[in-house]
Amino acid sequence: MQHAKVLGIILAGGKGTRLYPLTKERSKPAVPFGGKYRIVDFVMSNFVNSGIYSIYVLTQFKSQSLLQHLRDAWQFSNLLNSQFIIPVPAQMRKGEHWYKGTSDAIYQNIHLLELSRPEMVAVFGADHIYRMDISQMVRYHQEKGAKGTVAALPVRVEEASQFGTMLVDEDWRILEFKEKTNDPPEIPGRPGWTLASMGNYIFDTEVLVQELRRDAANPNSGHDFGGNMLPEMIHEHPLYAYDFFSNVVPGELPENRGYWRDVGTIEAYYEANMDLRSVKPALNLYNYQWPLRTAEYPQGPTKFTFDEDNRRGHALNSVVSEGCILAGGEVRNSILGRRVFIDNGATIEDSIVMDGCYIGAGAKIRRAIVDKNARVQAGERVGFDAKHDRQKHHVSTTGIVVVEGHRSPIPVWPVAV
Repeated sequence: MQHAKVLGIILAGGKGTRLYPLTKERSKPAVPFGGKYRIVDFVMSNFVNSGIYSIYVLTQFKSQSLLQHLRDAWQFSNLLNSQFIIPVPAQMRKGEHWYKGTSDAIYQNIHLLELSRPEMVAVFGADHIYRMDISQMVRYHQEKGAKGTVAALPVRVEEASQFGTMLVDEDWRILEFKEKTNDPPEIPGRPGWTLASMGNYIFDTEVLVQELRRDAANPNSGHDFGGNMLPEMIHEHPLYAYDFFSNVVPGELPENRGYWRDVGTIEAYYEANMDLRSVKPALNLYNYQWPLRTAEYPQGPTKFTFDEDNRRGHALNSVVSEGCILAGGEVRNSILGRRVFIDNGATIEDSIVMDGCYIGAGAKIRRAIVDKNARVQAGERVGFDAKHDRQKHHVSTTGIVVVEGHRSPIPVWPVAV
C-alpha cells in the first residue's frame, strides 16, 4: 500500500435514532464507549494505524460534540500536506438539501476527490466497534484488479436480514448485491452462511467519480451505496468481497479475529460495553501494537479512599478510567468513564457511568447507563423499580435504564478527598 495514494473518507453523520437518548445531544459516532473512548475512535484508529493519513470526516446531524472530540483527539500538525484529518460539515454544495444517502454524501463532496487525486478512496462508516488493518484490504483490492471492494462479514443466513448481502463466485467476485433481504444468498461451499456488507468500501477513484455522477443523475435512486450504487456497479465493473475474518491485526489473538459490533441499539451498546469486563475480552483495549487512540486530558489518577464510616471504596470486575474517586463507594461489574465521583455507601452494579458524573451517598444503581455529567442524588435508586424508573428516566425494551446527563460538567465535586 505504500506505493498507492489512498484517501480516507469517514461517514460520520448518522443520527443514531435507536440509541436515543444517548444521541439526544450528539451524533452516534460521538457516543462514548468503553470508559474513555468515543465510537468514532475505532475507525479513526484503524485508518491511522493502517498508514492512511489523508482523512476527511463527513459530519451532519448534531455534530458539535463530535467536532470537539476530533479537535481534542485527532489533530495532525500541518508539516505535510498529505497528512491531515479534516471535518467536513454538510454544505449543500449540490442543492438545497442535506445528504440524501451515503453515496450522496460523497457526491456532495466530490470536489475533495478531484482536488486530492488519490489512486483509491477508502469510504468507511464511523459507527461500529471493531479493529481492522485496512492496508490488507487495499492490497486485496489491488491483487484482484478490482474497481471496488466491499468489506464483508460472514454471518448466519437467519441473522442477515438487517444487512446488505452479496452473492459471490468462487473467486469472491460480487455477482449480486441485495439490501436487507429475507432471502440472502449463501457463500459458495458454506451452506447456511452469507456475506454481510460492513458498509466499508475501497474504490478506484476514477470509477467512483464516474459512478457517483451517474447515480446523482438518476431521479429514481435513493443515492445509497448498498441500496443503489453497488447493485448497479456490479454490472459495469469488477467488484469483490473482502473477507473480514481474513484480516490479521498485529497483537490480536487468533480467537478474536473478526470481532465486529453494530452498537445501534441501547441493548447492543450495553452488551458491547459489558463484554469489556471479561478477563479475556474479545475486544482487547490493551493491544499496544494496534493502539486505540482518543483524547487525553490533564486529570489525576483514579483514587480509592475510606469514608467517615471506614468503608473502603473499591471496584471489582470493572473498567475504571482515570480521574475517578471512589470515596467509600462500591463498583461491581461496571464501566466507569473519566472523573466519576462515587460518594460514601453508593453502589454501582452492571452499569455504564460516563465522564464527569456524581453518584451521591447511599445511591444504588443497577443495570443502567448514566450519561455524561449526570448527578444521581444521595439515596436515589436506579434500576430497582421499573415504574419509578419510567417516570424519571428512559427505559429500554429490556429494562436498561438510561439516566440523561447535562450539557455542562459539574464545576466542583461536593467532597474534596
